[in-house]
Amino acid sequence: MRRSHTNDSYAPYNRNTVEDENEQLVDGLQNKITALKSLTIDIGHEVRNQNQMLREMDDDFDSTSGFLSTTMGRVVKLAKSGHNRYILYLLLFSFFVFFMIYLIMKFQ
Repeated sequence: MRRSHTNDSYAPYNRNTVEDENEQLVDGLQNKITALKSLTIDIGHEVRNQNQMLREMDDDFDSTSGFLSTTMGRVVKLAKSGHNRYILYLLLFSFFVFFMIYLIMKFQ
């Protein structure tokens, strides 16, 4: 309980004043708790959404990895077949595609 200092004696605060002050402090705490609860719920939703996106991205990377390994297996098989002209055609085609992409990016 608060007391005010008056002429070397302590007089108690008015009980209603203290109760009103306590009610204001309780209301302030309730508002802060409500805001924190809302923020925590929003963080939980965001974490769930991010985890779902990461799982989907992991699945996409797995499928891309399988596709890439299959393609590389085919390229290795083509290289071992003894027809070096196919590799030359593949390299020329790759250079042509990259050159066209370069020109498109340069002139836009």
